[in-house]
Amino acid sequence: MRYQPIKIFSFNDHLLAIESTRKGGTSEGAFASLNLGAFTNDLKETVQQNKEILYSDLGINGDQIASSFQCHGNEVLNVVKPGYYEGFDALITNKKNIFLQILVADCTPILLFDPIHEAVAAIHAGWRGTANAIVQKTLDKMTLHFQTKPSDCYAYVGTCISQAFFEVDKDVADNFDQAFYFFDLEKDKYFIDLKGCNTRALFDAGLMKNHIAISPFCTVKDNDLFFSHRYEKGTTGRFGVIIGMRK
Repeated sequence: MRYQPIKIFSFNDHLLAIESTRKGGTSEGAFASLNLGAFTNDLKETVQQNKEILYSDLGINGDQIASSFQCHGNEVLNVVKPGYYEGFDALITNKKNIFLQILVADCTPILLFDPIHEAVAAIHAGWRGTANAIVQKTLDKMTLHFQTKPSDCYAYVGTCISQAFFEVDKDVADNFDQAFYFFDLEKDKYFIDLKGCNTRALFDAGLMKNHIAISPFCTVKDNDLFFSHRYEKGTTGRFGVIIGMRK
């Protein structure tokens, strides 16, 4: 299973929205096997081959992809043509045949779809982006550029590290509402719920509960299916989410 379609978006036949796994590629060792991350220690030609395999499965090509060198921030780019950008952790577009791609290996990937204006977004929500309201900022940009109303939108909160495994120190936990972390006295560590925090951000922005789907998977618990930077101690690949409207 190289990817799973995102079912909450299935009502629109022209929308492509998927989350890839680590299965079905050509990478070996720690990167086995469908590693999409070029900025790892995997062979670049192997990563490119993996991308071509996935894109072929999806009926698209690399020239239609828009992606960014993600910097764990909250900057949002309105994409008007495919290509590789730098410094953005959220991408939005209303252009057909542009497919937005975000790569992760513990951070939260989030996909948004505005069916009224046929606009989409792909968000890389690390803990910094989450704490700095990247979800709200992305929806604000969609409203600005496309007249999007959050109440019309559908969302997928994708596979990331679950709260049971995301242990941090107090300086990180202090960036979050107490509803989204707990303190383990024995370990002297805090455990943050990234999925919960980003789901609440979607609610607070105006999305309806029945318009939001949440991945049941965890990058650590389900490491046979997904890459985890933390669990694999930094030497691992990247899986991704892709969203876009076909012509």
